[in-house]
Amino acid sequence: MSLRASSEPLDAVYDVALLDLDGVVYIGGTAIPGAPEALHKAGAAGMRLAYVTNNAFRTPAAVAALLTDLGVPAAAEDVVTSAQAAARLLAERLPAGAPVLVVGGSGLRMALRERGLRPVSTAADKPLAVVEGYAPGVDYSMLAEGGLAVAAGALFVASNGDLTIPGRRGIAPGNGSLIQVIATATGVQPLVAGKPEPPLHHESVLRTKAKHPLVVGDRLDTDIEGAHRAGADSLLVLTGVTSPAGAVLAPPSQRPTYLAEDLAGLLEPHPQPEKEKDSAETDGRYQCGGWTARRDGDRLELDGQGERIDGLRALCAAAWAGDAISEDAARAAVERLEHK
Repeated sequence: MSLRASSEPLDAVYDVALLDLDGVVYIGGTAIPGAPEALHKAGAAGMRLAYVTNNAFRTPAAVAALLTDLGVPAAAEDVVTSAQAAARLLAERLPAGAPVLVVGGSGLRMALRERGLRPVSTAADKPLAVVEGYAPGVDYSMLAEGGLAVAAGALFVASNGDLTIPGRRGIAPGNGSLIQVIATATGVQPLVAGKPEPPLHHESVLRTKAKHPLVVGDRLDTDIEGAHRAGADSLLVLTGVTSPAGAVLAPPSQRPTYLAEDLAGLLEPHPQPEKEKDSAETDGRYQCGGWTARRDGDRLELDGQGERIDGLRALCAAAWAGDAISEDAARAAVERLEHK
């Protein structure tokens, strides 16, 4: 898969943007520069905005309030969480009113109630399932109760499997790290509702009634891979977890349809790197903007000047044309891009 061209701005091509939050709209509760303005413009152009997050801690109303405080247009019905996807997954497998032990916060509890399930807190309540999602207050006692219930035969569901989450001080452990406590203790791996698994994307499409959605994210292993699994197009932004070198190294199942520095990429046409005529199949030259990238075995060469994102697009096209390149080669190529 290679990057695709769009002669029109993306907000005119897709009916709904399914936007990740952490690393895309905000980091650590602070808006990413330019994000609110870009989203207002995309909405004014007719693109509907849905905020799709693997974070199961906050309720949709709380997420919408946070976004509004940051100057981002949002209402509770615009927010889709992994807690909601997990609750639907459980409701499809359990009888109405079934007790579900919650290892997490209020977002999970509310989502379960909306689906007619009964949140409980201890294994003594004989839950039919355990659902785990990130919350700052998750502690040993909650994990222990969850482990006891899973060991007794309760269905184990996780809101999401993100190993890390971005924060103001750097990259911190995410829910994917926390679920390994119960998984290691019981030998049972959970069903996962969040990205990149299909349930959250399915929940998002059902709630938004999207016909031609665009997944927008900063993570290859959740946002972009999730789009691949759902057969949806995607936009990778470089404001969160994925670095330029990470984009160059993306395996086929995690390569985005489009690439942009930030959410302003929704408002712009997107060029496709063009292969020079008569170039070799895997070692050819790819041009984008004022840049030319060429792959020579495991080495990437770059010449030219212009917008950084165009140079990165050219590098991705050259790298993706053949077998995987090394991390050292990707980093060296990106360093050359940054210093030109």
